[in-house]
Amino acid sequence: MASPERENQTFIMEFLLQGFGDFPELQPLLFLLFLAIYLATMAGNALIMGLVLLDRHLHTPMYFFLGNLSCLETCYSSTILPRLLAGLLTGDRTISLAGCLSQYYFFGALLATECLLLAAMSYDRYVAICNPLHYAARMSSRACLQLASGSWIGGFLGNSVTTLSLSQLTFCGPNGIDHFFCDLVPLVKLSCDDPRQMETLAFALSLIFSFVPFLLTVASYACILSAILRIPSTAGRHKAFSTCSSHLLVVSVYYGTLLAVYMFPTTDLLRHFKKVLSVAYTVLTPLANPLIYSLRNREVQEALSQARRKFTFGPC
Repeated sequence: MASPERENQTFIMEFLLQGFGDFPELQPLLFLLFLAIYLATMAGNALIMGLVLLDRHLHTPMYFFLGNLSCLETCYSSTILPRLLAGLLTGDRTISLAGCLSQYYFFGALLATECLLLAAMSYDRYVAICNPLHYAARMSSRACLQLASGSWIGGFLGNSVTTLSLSQLTFCGPNGIDHFFCDLVPLVKLSCDDPRQMETLAFALSLIFSFVPFLLTVASYACILSAILRIPSTAGRHKAFSTCSSHLLVVSVYYGTLLAVYMFPTTDLLRHFKKVLSVAYTVLTPLANPLIYSLRNREVQEALSQARRKFTFGPC
C-alpha cells in the first residue's frame, strides 16, 4: 500500500532538456552549426550506402558492414539532432515522458548495435589479415548477414529490457534533464524510486553490449598488429595496415569519447566537458565516419570517381 507522502506527490509527465540553455546568446549559432552537421551527416552516409549498393566492386564483406554502419549513423543522428534543432530554433526544450523514453530507446539500441557492429567489422579485418586462406569460407554472405542482423537484433532487444525497466520508474521532480537528449543516467537521477536496481541492470547490460564488444575489438586488433609486424617487407606491412586503418581510427574516436563520458564520475567541474564529449560521439562521429572512409579508402574514392563520371557524362 502506497504511503500518504507518495500518494500526495505530483508525478512528472514532461521533462525539460536543459542542454545548452546556459548559453542563450549562442542558440542561433548552435542551430546553424548543428543543422549543417546534420545535413552533411545525412548526405555523407547516404552517399556511402549508395556506393556500396550500386558499385559491384564494393560487394565485399568489408563494405557490406560499412553500408550497415552508414545506415546506423543516419538513424543515430536522426534520433537526437532533429529534437535538438527544434529546441534551439523555437526555444521549446520540453519533451514528454513517452517521447523521452522513445528517444532513449532508439539511442541506446543504436549505441549497442554500433558497438556490436564495430566488433563484427574488426573480426572481418582479423580474418582477412590473420587467416586470409580461410577468409572466403568464414566471411561468406550468410556469415556476414548473420553478424550484421545479430548486431541489429541484439542491440534493440538488449535496450528493450533497459527501457522497459526505465518506464516502470516514477518521476516526482524536478523535471530538468541536464543534457541535450534523454540519456539513462540523468533520467534515473530524476526518479523518486530506489535507483540501485536500475543502475545494476544498466551496468550488466552495458558490460554485455559495450564492454565485451570493446574487448573483442581490442583483441582483434592486437592480433592484427602482431600479424602485420611479422610481415617482412615494408610495402607488405603498409598494404596490410591500410586495409584496417580507417576502421581503427573510427573505433578509437568512438570508444575514446564513449568511455570518457560514461567511465568518469559526473562532477560540477566535468559536467560541461562531458556534454562536449557527448556531442563528439553522438553528433560528430556519424559525420566523421563517411569522411574517414571516403578520404582514407582508395576503393571508395575510385567508386566515387566512377559514379561522378557516370553522372557527368552518362553511361558509355
